[in-house]
Amino acid sequence: MTSSLNVDRQVWPGEAYPLGSTYDGAGTNFALFSDIAEKVELCLIDREQNEERIVLEEVDAHIWHCYLPGVQPGQRYGYRVYGPYDPANGHRCDPNKLLVDPYAKAFDGEFDGHPSLFSYDINNPEDPNARNEEDSLLHTMRSVVINPFFDWANDRAPKTPYHETVIYEAHVKGMTMTHPDVPENLRGTYAGLAHPAIISYLKDLGITAIELMPVHQFLQDDRLRELGLRNYWGYNTFGFFAPHHDYAAATKPGGVVSEFKGMVRAFHEAGIEVILDVVYNHTAEGNHMGPTIAFRGIDNAAYYRLVDSDKRHYMDYTGTGNSLNVRHPHSLQLIMDSLRYWVSEMHVDGFRFDLASTLARELHDVDRLSAFFDLVQQDPIVSQVKLIAEPWDIGEGGYQVGNFPPLWTEWNGKYRDTVRDFWRGEPATLGEFASRITGSSDLYANNGRRPTASINFVTAHDGFTLNDLVSYNEKHNEANGEDGRDGESHNRSWNCGVEGPTDDPAINELRAQQRRNFLTTLLLSQGTPMIAHGDEMGRTQDGNNNVYCQDSELSWMDWTQAEANADLLNFTSRLLEIRRKHPVFRRRRFLAGGPLGATDLPKRDIAWLNPSGEVMTQDDWGFTSGKSIQVYLNGDAILEPDQRGQRVEDESFLLCFNAYHEDIDFTLPSEEFGLEWQVLVDTTEPTGKPHSDEHIAADGHLTVPGRSTILLIQTKARGDDVDTSSVEPSVAPA
Repeated sequence: MTSSLNVDRQVWPGEAYPLGSTYDGAGTNFALFSDIAEKVELCLIDREQNEERIVLEEVDAHIWHCYLPGVQPGQRYGYRVYGPYDPANGHRCDPNKLLVDPYAKAFDGEFDGHPSLFSYDINNPEDPNARNEEDSLLHTMRSVVINPFFDWANDRAPKTPYHETVIYEAHVKGMTMTHPDVPENLRGTYAGLAHPAIISYLKDLGITAIELMPVHQFLQDDRLRELGLRNYWGYNTFGFFAPHHDYAAATKPGGVVSEFKGMVRAFHEAGIEVILDVVYNHTAEGNHMGPTIAFRGIDNAAYYRLVDSDKRHYMDYTGTGNSLNVRHPHSLQLIMDSLRYWVSEMHVDGFRFDLASTLARELHDVDRLSAFFDLVQQDPIVSQVKLIAEPWDIGEGGYQVGNFPPLWTEWNGKYRDTVRDFWRGEPATLGEFASRITGSSDLYANNGRRPTASINFVTAHDGFTLNDLVSYNEKHNEANGEDGRDGESHNRSWNCGVEGPTDDPAINELRAQQRRNFLTTLLLSQGTPMIAHGDEMGRTQDGNNNVYCQDSELSWMDWTQAEANADLLNFTSRLLEIRRKHPVFRRRRFLAGGPLGATDLPKRDIAWLNPSGEVMTQDDWGFTSGKSIQVYLNGDAILEPDQRGQRVEDESFLLCFNAYHEDIDFTLPSEEFGLEWQVLVDTTEPTGKPHSDEHIAADGHLTVPGRSTILLIQTKARGDDVDTSSVEPSVAPA
């Protein structure tokens, strides 16, 4: 390793904007923000790890910059920042550490956990005067100059309206590692995810948007490395402009960018949107015991929230050791620049914000009108894509479901908990259940939002899979190095009588039926549904409810299950086709009918009926042991027009829910609601197809088995026959 200033290299002043490294076809502009720096060196690194240091002489508004003619894509680089090292006052500059560029578009190498990455003496961490002056060059990642030019051809964003959106939460590696049709050299990569076999599967299933778990560049935690584990989920990011390079089949530095763009283009060609799960609430540098790899050494006090009484320590609303300082203009600029980059240059269609409540903290409390949300609201690019909040963090008042601005949708944790409780038989959930399956107007209607603001989900990456939700009462996380169990109060699960796998056919049949109940509830609820990858084919994690560190078959999708659980896969596809064909299940506006319904049926878009076929009374709603209900959805009472301003008409439906453990004899509603009905979906059947095509007259009787859902379609209304030939959807092949 050498360190020298190449006096023969031309160094031009360059520009202060844009930040990061920008190749223009003839050379590269470099720009770095630091308010606290006294001197900054740009370090060019060659293949042999030799270092060429270039002092940045130009400084404008705290932006250090230069332009280097002839520097090409693929050039590795970093920075050394000279300035105060005074942790008590929040400053941690350390020129012994080669720092990555926060705006880098790609990275090379790995952080290997070497002591040189830490600015303090790891053997004497409590001594503030004990410094580690080892150079980190050989043990850190390098930023990479990229070629920004890409042939997008005729790429167009699908721009699927929320009310037509079905989200599929997935992991780049987990989706592709075992798929037999994806070539081995592409498995676990962006190119593998873009393989026609994966895209065709999602298209046939009925998915309109894939939501990718973190793909911003992240690092491997030292603690996990020592345990022989890996950070699989990726919620430990630091490169907010760079696709994670371990997910690239491309081997050249910077090649990951073109590969990612090619993936997005392939999804768009299939009409599928790409949404990124992004982590702007913290960085991978952790707390005061963490490494110095970027922000900490560049301008610690600008990028991080520090404890006012002791600036050696970090405010932590995330459980990861630090929180990004969204009160500082350059931290806000970093986030907004990153979001615009992913939309404008990478063509993604939206974002799901991890622990979004952290971004709303101006001082200590969550503020819905914080600076970050103001910036998003007025931004002409970011405001036009899908914005999904995970509406909580671990700080005081961090649970903020329903409190985000009008542009935003939210993961509805109350929907998840209520639906789980309903189907596992918890008392006093009927009224809450009714609110959740109709779009949660109590949460979202108060600031002009629509039912689609509710991102409905029963399972997600964090927690049990759908299969495990009905198979385990307790978590089984021994593979993570844990030996405790937290029980059903956290998971809201029910194992149907036996913990884990069983040969008992009755229990296995009940579990399969419960899976179908959850999927039917989810996919026929008002709002925007989200499916966790693999739930449609019975994916299991063997009772592990937190596979964040399991980069193995335990967390990957097992594609052999697509054939083994073909009935469940076809059931899911069939439900999604029903949802797609029938706007009555995906209303753009909140339903007008209250719990007691309207008095004039033609104007009543929904009616709640008890199992006797009568409109629910207040006593019915207050019956804490009530677990059965009928929901009438009137296809003739859709007031909102379609995109061309035309009236929307649909068939009418009746949903019969029975979460009680015994069969219940339901009486269908009177002729006022319809003269004749036919069963369309029966969750006691493996594919949902009813075993009989008989028609049931008004006031007729229908036995709804214990723990089941039946969907009926109105086949005769007001004496007129209704053609139902178009309502039976085709079933996608397994």
